[in-house]
Amino acid sequence: MKPEYTSKTPKTILTKGNGFLSGYSYSLNPYAGCSFACSYCYVRQMPIAVFRGADWGAWVDIKKDAAPLLQKELKRAKAKGPVTIFMSSSTDPYQPVEHKERITRSLLETMADDPPDFLFLQTRSPLVRRDIDVLQHLGSKVRVSMTIETDLDHIRKHFSPYAPPIAARLKTLELLRDAQVPAQATIAPVLPSSEQFPHILKPLVNRVCVDDFFMGDGSGGKRTRRLGIQALYTEIGMEEWYHPSAWRKVYDRMRQVFPEEQLGVNLEGFSP
Repeated sequence: MKPEYTSKTPKTILTKGNGFLSGYSYSLNPYAGCSFACSYCYVRQMPIAVFRGADWGAWVDIKKDAAPLLQKELKRAKAKGPVTIFMSSSTDPYQPVEHKERITRSLLETMADDPPDFLFLQTRSPLVRRDIDVLQHLGSKVRVSMTIETDLDHIRKHFSPYAPPIAARLKTLELLRDAQVPAQATIAPVLPSSEQFPHILKPLVNRVCVDDFFMGDGSGGKRTRRLGIQALYTEIGMEEWYHPSAWRKVYDRMRQVFPEEQLGVNLEGFSP
């Protein structure tokens, strides 16, 4: 899928945290839309996607001049109190267009010069490794959350064929670890995986977040049901994985390898 790209100049770049992100002062989205086009993405059911009049993944808005805008808004925000930022809540900050546009890079450079109290950087893209030098400047004030829904790449291809391969994401966690950039593996949403999954993650991270459609889509799974995701499980004969209790299977496997204090579920795993 080749998306249509549009350049836009936003009036604001920081959005006050609410709902799922109420633990954060602000969310920060360098783009609108996402070319990874994951089948299960909850943003498909949000107004930004529903009223666009085009398929999710078919369009991306590039937020030009985002860095100078952040510089101004960050100063104002910090004057009011502690600033914690979730980046990003409705897009991937490292989707393919970031290679060229470098919007996310420019925002990180702005924050390196004037750091927030905490930055949670959510992505499923190996491109984040490009910015390790800037992330090192942020030190303990940043945490990279790498989405790894499964350790099985054929499962990844079935549910999100345009998203980066699992092996590349695991390699990125290794590079972040070696660079001493705080990072976690985020199994969200829980997809079918193997018993080896926790053993693969153990050398790479000391934090794992587990979340699923029923806890994590903001509607008890109703948004996901409207997307028809259950049919994707049926196609591969894995209906038992589409169940409110399926996350326990993954969590219990992780608990055999990770101490409980290194495991988070749903909001706990995303908190500042």
